[in-house]
Order: sequence, then C-alpha cells, then structure tokens
Amino acid sequence: MNLPANDKNDDVETMRLQVYLAHSGVASRRASEEIIAAGRVSVNGVVVTTTGEKVKATDVVCVDGKPVSLEETKRYVLLYKPAGYVCTQSDEKGRQTATELLKPHFSERLYNVGRLDMFSQGLVIYTNDGEFARHVSHPSSQIEKEYIVETSTPMPRDLAAKFMKGLRIEGVFYKAKLAEELNPRRMRVVLIEGKNREIRRVFTEFEMGIRSLKRVRIGTIGIGDMKPGEFRELTASEVQSLIEVEY
Repeated sequence: MNLPANDKNDDVETMRLQVYLAHSGVASRRASEEIIAAGRVSVNGVVVTTTGEKVKATDVVCVDGKPVSLEETKRYVLLYKPAGYVCTQSDEKGRQTATELLKPHFSERLYNVGRLDMFSQGLVIYTNDGEFARHVSHPSSQIEKEYIVETSTPMPRDLAAKFMKGLRIEGVFYKAKLAEELNPRRMRVVLIEGKNREIRRVFTEFEMGIRSLKRVRIGTIGIGDMKPGEFRELTASEVQSLIEVEY
C-alpha cells in the first residue's frame, strides 16, 4: 500500500509502523502487529492492515481514530493495585480501572505489563516503552513474580508440594517455581510464567477459598512499605535489573 505522505522529503527517517506504535507507548511490537492486523490503525487517513509499512514522525498515525505520537520520555511506573480494580485501559462493564489511578499524574499513555485479576492486589508495572513491556512479560525472560496467598480455611498439607511438582487442571499444566506454606492459612508462591488466574485455579482444585491474593515482588523489585493505590517511578537501576535479570 502506498500511503499519502505528509512530508515529501525522502531524507526524513522512517520506521516500521509496529515500531512506531511501540515507541508511541501503544503496545509492544508484537501486540502492535495484532492491532494493525485488526484494522485499528490508520496513517494519514488510510487504514493499514499489514505490518512493515514505513512511516515518518511527521505522518499522522491514529489508533481507533485517536492520534498517537512518538514519546520522548519513557515512563516506568510501579503501582500497588488495590483489590476491586481491573487491569484494562477501559472496561465495558463500567468497573474501575487501575489506569485511572495514574492518569491524573502522567501525560503519557501508560499500559500495564501483565495483569492481576479484579479481586487480587499488589504490584503492577505500567510503561509507555513497548519493548520493555514485551521483555518483562515474556516467559523466556524468566522474571519471578512472588505472591502471598491467604485462605479462609487451613490448606491441605500437600498443596505446596503438588504445586511445585506440577499438576494439570482442565488440560492446562500449572507449576510453581516455589510454593512455601508460611502457616496453615498462608502460603508464599513464586511463578515464572503466571498463566491466567493460575493460583486461583490451583487453589480451587483443592477446594480452597482464597481470602487474599497479593503480588509482593516482580523480579528484584519488592512491594516495600507501599500501600494500595500508591505508585512510584522505577529507578534507572530497577529498570535495568528487569532487563538484565537472570535466575
């Protein structure tokens, strides 16, 4: 597809459309490719559905009809998500989104890296750096996520051992890197991949009701003395620790 140009100067630097979207804080490159394929992106008024199209900083790029632009300032924000908030940019059911806690404080479009379900609380990273988001969320990065689980009744004594050994539930295999019983109603769980609602599905398999589920660590970054609803920007060294993390 030949896109109408806003700038006739061929010397202006160009980049692939999915890279442009990633650098605009829309999503990671891979997720941006899916957004493009879905027909949600236009360049200078023309809908583009194939990846690899070249664009310039002077082109008008829109996602879902809203203009996006390259962001010079990269943000890396650590949020203590309270229970009752969902990790989406918007919610068709009208539920509160965790993003709303950050919008008054940042002009950049920030997106969550990974998710916590509505009833869980704890650490979620928000960023406008698509490549950073892809790295942190991809299982190959081997970044640990640590959770504290509290149950309403005492846990079976073999739950931790079985979770570490691995078990298959409805065709999906779940395995914790570490599961440690702290007391009869409290367990520390460390995951690498973290499949959708993994901890809740495992505990439900053992007929256990979860009273509280909190993510207290992502990689080397712990929750410290943060309280629900609080946030802070990650330091340069913290960002680097997540990029270079090795276990």
